[in-house]
This record gives sequence, structure tokens and C-alpha cells, in this order.
Amino acid sequence: MQRSLSGQRIYMARVTHLPRLTQADLAAQLYVKHQINMSVNMLSRIENGERYATDKELDAFARLLRIFTAWLIGETKDPKRK
Repeated sequence: MQRSLSGQRIYMARVTHLPRLTQADLAAQLYVKHQINMSVNMLSRIENGERYATDKELDAFARLLRIFTAWLIGETKDPKRK
């Protein structure tokens, strides 16, 4: 199965984030800061292209990882918020 661009980019942003975030860390932050209940399995499925992220989830990922939502969906080449 071909991975989704946003899933690939969520993975890249997560593993390059300082401090580095595990899937469990990111899932916990999604719940605490955005009230999005996402299991590690669901996050893994998004990163592997087996599940698409909703608009609300993409916005939360971008905020938590300090990246542009537009980068997650391929509209810009610059991932980092200034």
C-alpha cells in the first residue's frame, strides 16, 4: 500500500522533533492538548498510510510538532513554523 504524504510527513516531523517524540508521547499530547483520543495503533496506521488523518487531527499534529499544516498536505516545501 502506498503511504499517504501526510502520514510520511507526520512520521518525519515526529522523529526529528526536539525532544524526539515516540508515538505514545504524541498520542498522549493529542489527548491532553487537543482532546483527540488516538491510540498508538491508530497513529501507527496514519504514519504507515493505512488510515487518513482528519482535518482536525492534521491541525493538531501541526500545532504539536510546530510545523505548517500546508506542509503536511504537500502545499509547501518548508515544514517549520518560524
